[in-house]
Amino acid sequence: MTTLIDATDAHFAWMLGEAPSPPGLTLPPGGVDEPWVYKWLRRNLSILGRGSSWLLTADDEVVGLCSFKRQPDADDIVEVGYGVAAERRRLGHATRGIDLLIQAAARQTRIRGLTAATALSNAPSQRVLEVNGFVQAGRGVDADEGEMLLWRRRV
Repeated sequence: MTTLIDATDAHFAWMLGEAPSPPGLTLPPGGVDEPWVYKWLRRNLSILGRGSSWLLTADDEVVGLCSFKRQPDADDIVEVGYGVAAERRRLGHATRGIDLLIQAAARQTRIRGLTAATALSNAPSQRVLEVNGFVQAGRGVDADEGEMLLWRRRV
């Protein structure tokens, strides 16, 4: 079963090879993501604080990551991001992780809605959002990924 663990600086230090593994946690073959992602999430955690970034785990293995990308805006809406290790995709971890992230957002008094963006070609990620009650809210363009679908939902 996929669960969320509040991410800490120590978790990112471990994934970056700067610290030993936390007791009881392992990484899948090839890790979860690229080092630049860990560095970005670590910096974001230092800005947003606890309750803004999580490890997706299954059987004590970190299979993915999810987070709020910024503080809630003036309408109390925050953008979310998520990813699952290549070796652990198509097993339901992202779908369950986003469900848990929605629940975490609902416990925070300042968050009334969530947004997300997916590459136009990323049908699996789009399905994860649809299953979790997100609806398409428009399109955008990302310098790295090209045309994007924009999503939103209330918490």
